[in-house]
Amino acid sequence: QVQLVESGGGSVQAGRSLRLSCRASGYYIGSRTCLAWFRRAPGQERERVAVIDSGGWTNYTDSVYGRFTMTIDSAKNTVYLQMNSLKPEDSATYYCAARDISHLCMGTYNNWGQGTQVTVSP
Repeated sequence: QVQLVESGGGSVQAGRSLRLSCRASGYYIGSRTCLAWFRRAPGQERERVAVIDSGGWTNYTDSVYGRFTMTIDSAKNTVYLQMNSLKPEDSATYYCAARDISHLCMGTYNNWGQGTQVTVSP
């Protein structure tokens, strides 16, 4: 059974940093896999924030480009999202998700974590 467990959320002031972790079990992320961080703020649609494939290719949504960095540690079966220069608009529940590798890691993600809350105050 595939499980994704996020950690690292919290409450910080604008301009500070947080690092989210997503550890996978029952699923090896080091081969032919896409992993992504999505977020959903109250009243807003879910947004894909960052994605990485098992080869290390990454892509970010424009609003976090240059501030967020997603990395993969295959040995630990874990992905990370380093979030710097946080803004109040980054406040949301962040979800880790995984799927088999696809072109630009597009398509339906069928494995999800439970989410971790990030709150950024002005």
